[in-house]
Amino acid sequence: MQAVVKWAGEAMFLGESGSGHSVVMDGPPDHGGRNMGVRPMEMILIGLGGCASFDVMSILKKTRQKVVDCRCELSAERAEGVPSPFTKIHMNFIVTGQGIKEVQVKKAVELSAEKYCSASIMMEAAGVEVTHGYEVREFE
Repeated sequence: MQAVVKWAGEAMFLGESGSGHSVVMDGPPDHGGRNMGVRPMEMILIGLGGCASFDVMSILKKTRQKVVDCRCELSAERAEGVPSPFTKIHMNFIVTGQGIKEVQVKKAVELSAEKYCSASIMMEAAGVEVTHGYEVREFE
């Protein structure tokens, strides 16, 4: 896996993935930025949510659950000072569908957390407390 990050002036950077997709990262005005992109630490949080959501949905599809929406809401705490790495992250999955079995959602979230999500497992190995929750909603 490869990526390139290029400075675009001020506190803005353009990131390009090895698969050819780009993203803009920028800082807030009080750090010399123009607030025109996500912050780098937000990118890490979004990546974690994407990695885990990919696993959860893959598992739910294999169990033939009729999912119409899956949302992962993340909240994080960071250490004071510099550097300020994440210390705690909570991921809450909101799965909406028709007749979804709660036991299947619980199992999918647990398997992602404990076995499949590389990003989550990497965070935990670095000492970040990662917790998970879920809600099942009926599609109306």
